[in-house]
Amino acid sequence: MLITLCYLYLWVRWGRRPAALVRTTVQRLRASRCSFTFCGAAARPQDARVCLSHRGRVFCVGESQSIDDLSKWALFLVSPFVLEAEHVAFVTESIWVQGDNLQRPSSSSETIVKWSDCCLPLACRPGEPYQLIAKASIDDFSKLGAAFMEDRLQMANGLVPQKIVSVHLQDSALKEIKDQAAHEPARIRQPGPEPSVESEPELGLMEHLGKDDPTVLGAEPTQGKDGASGSEPAGGRGEFCHLHLSSCHECLELEKITIESVKFASAENIPDLLYDPSGSLEGVADATRLESEGKRINIAGKAPNILVYVGCDSQEAQGRFQQVQSVLADCVDTDSYTLYRLPGENALRDPWSDNCVLLVLATKEPIPEGLHHKFTAYLSQGGKVLGLCSPFTLAGFQVTSKDALQETVQTLVFSKADQSQVRLSVLSSGCVYEGLGERLSLGKLWGHLENEDGDMLIVQVPFGTRGGEAVLCQVYLELPPSSSIVQTPEDFNLLKSSNVRRYEVLKELLTTLGLSCDTKPAPALTPLHLLWAAEEIRDPLMQWLGKHVGPEGIIKSSKLSLKFVPSYTSEIEITPTAIPVVTDTDAFSSGNFDLEIYRHNLQTRQLGKIILFAEVTPSTMNLLDGLMFEMPQEMGLIAIAGRQTQGKGRGRNAWLSPTGCALCTLLVSIPLRSPLGQRIPFVQHLMSLAVVEAVRSVPGYEDINLRVKWPNDIYYSHLMKLGGVLVNSTLMGETFYILIGCGFNVTNSNPTICVNDLITEYNKEHGTELKPLRADYLIARAVTRLEKLIDMFQSQGPDGVLPLYYKYWVHSAQQVRLGSADGPQVWIVGLDDSGFLQVHQENGKVVTVHPDGNSFDMLHNLLIPKQR
Repeated sequence: MLITLCYLYLWVRWGRRPAALVRTTVQRLRASRCSFTFCGAAARPQDARVCLSHRGRVFCVGESQSIDDLSKWALFLVSPFVLEAEHVAFVTESIWVQGDNLQRPSSSSETIVKWSDCCLPLACRPGEPYQLIAKASIDDFSKLGAAFMEDRLQMANGLVPQKIVSVHLQDSALKEIKDQAAHEPARIRQPGPEPSVESEPELGLMEHLGKDDPTVLGAEPTQGKDGASGSEPAGGRGEFCHLHLSSCHECLELEKITIESVKFASAENIPDLLYDPSGSLEGVADATRLESEGKRINIAGKAPNILVYVGCDSQEAQGRFQQVQSVLADCVDTDSYTLYRLPGENALRDPWSDNCVLLVLATKEPIPEGLHHKFTAYLSQGGKVLGLCSPFTLAGFQVTSKDALQETVQTLVFSKADQSQVRLSVLSSGCVYEGLGERLSLGKLWGHLENEDGDMLIVQVPFGTRGGEAVLCQVYLELPPSSSIVQTPEDFNLLKSSNVRRYEVLKELLTTLGLSCDTKPAPALTPLHLLWAAEEIRDPLMQWLGKHVGPEGIIKSSKLSLKFVPSYTSEIEITPTAIPVVTDTDAFSSGNFDLEIYRHNLQTRQLGKIILFAEVTPSTMNLLDGLMFEMPQEMGLIAIAGRQTQGKGRGRNAWLSPTGCALCTLLVSIPLRSPLGQRIPFVQHLMSLAVVEAVRSVPGYEDINLRVKWPNDIYYSHLMKLGGVLVNSTLMGETFYILIGCGFNVTNSNPTICVNDLITEYNKEHGTELKPLRADYLIARAVTRLEKLIDMFQSQGPDGVLPLYYKYWVHSAQQVRLGSADGPQVWIVGLDDSGFLQVHQENGKVVTVHPDGNSFDMLHNLLIPKQR
């Protein structure tokens, strides 16, 4: 009986709280410099004393384990390790588990513990097993150990923890790292530590009951402290070593004119599907569940691409592309698709097919054999091809030239999929399809000339067993009646009278190939409204405007002119290069932007104080162009839009900006001779991190799986993109003037996914009732977080922000290949002192990858050269 009572006491005392036993043991024995190990029972260190055994795993105490050589480890932080007295250093050994072999943590009444939430990674050593040095407080170390014992510990990218052991970092190893850091030529040296900057208190969570919509968090602002209070952090003074600008090629480029280290809400033509098929299945299940509920969703995380191949690179080819681009933009929903030209060399080299919903072939040149093989391989995978006067054919039939038909107007009889017919005048290429045999069947599209031979000019051909199909035309559907190859006025009249039916046929072809042709009219541009976040700024702003506007109230820049007017009337013209700015705020009202919500959630000293808002504008990046060098820095300019018509993407790419996106461009000035001024590429990372923090720092929203992807994207888990950042920097004298453009989906589920979709799914999974968020609320919070991150960076350098960045980024311990699928395999280590990506090669060498020269293909786990 006594023994039974003893067991019962032990179960009540410790059975449900292994973390308490671990914590007590660590606290009592840590001074003895012994090592604490969590591992499988079979892997228990020899002579170690077992303190706790659970489910085949043990917690034991043994002799001290030391690390005296860090030269073989890749460091995450750029400054020497500092191990506080109350922290524990430890090594986690993990293995990669592939595909179906990946096991989720076992079900438990306790919650899953994420490794990255409980510790700060310091260094890694890739290989088998994958080893990570980290530090954590005694409480967090105990929490990690208890979660490991109960199989509740989760790591990223398919890593499964096998062992956790505390270690002692020898002074000799730390001294070696310190000496290396002291000789780093690009580092700014300070005579002593800078004073820490105490961050402003976080504004309390807003009341859930909104004045307009009681279901939206952020609809009713709460009263809080004036965010304008506070003082600038005291910057340390000291002698500067070699400036970063004198030794870095990227910064020399930046010094000459303007760098664009990151582009606004990048929508580069790189497929971005499930980047690791062998990784965690949790995100895949989430995405599948969204799709099964009938919501139109693009798992690629980007707008689906329509790729257009127009042959060799020439001015004529570029003209053909522009013609095809123009007509397709009139037919498809441009909020759902992005059109790109596909150069031949890219078609042969890049993995374009993974994110291509339609391949358009619009060249009369012969298709090279290698490209023909690529295009047929795409069809065999279920791809769709539209041929416009192209010689491309498939086995079993051929293209035959008929000179009498070349560039002449003919009558076409077109049969739709429902067997109804359309008769119209068309411009013939002079070629016809022959040898079709039994390929045509009822229900398939086809079009023939109304002549004696009944020449076939449009055919639909299925291909393969996975749903691939091609619609091939020898009709110039892409050309308008005004085309230069239309020979006579009579031909023009015939084609003009059939122009509506030309679009009808083209939309039928596109719809059959799976595209949406529910077009929406382009929204009309609207005037800008000049607003301010604090009343005390109003008078200085109006005084400044009175001194700087021209005689007609105009401020001009290289890109547009802004005309300041008291009120707007319909007689005032609005164009992409001439936009009126309304200065009277009393009549301002918008369904997309609530000034009071923005004001009460903006807690900055400087950033985001003066607002230029438009319901519809070409691009927020252009709006500040004429003001960025003129307006006093303390006024803090920001441009915000409900929708953009000419959103910018990385390189030459476009960015779709439908209603529901949070769209803004922020003006920030950074002194050249400051920690951030020496590391301008970090600006992109700070802005991406600020957006993630804007959501995940709201009480209750900490586990919304919003993350950052190098170099400039905002992601749902590692699956889908929902935003990104563009940075334009100009160096004038001793100051960088930086325009930071940011766009991320808040309420718009298409074309990819949005923040509120994540919240809805989180509520379903966890039984919570988190409120949807507003764009104005999140913009204000993101600007607030950005200013705090900049202050932190300026006072502490990269190490002040890297722990938080690593907590949210998607690349922890990720394996990738350089250049191509056959390139060398490397492990992502982290960011270097300049903000560029570092990867660890199998030979132990660490390589730096620059964002201006590379793009990250998360589907194939590749770092590939970015074409300029």
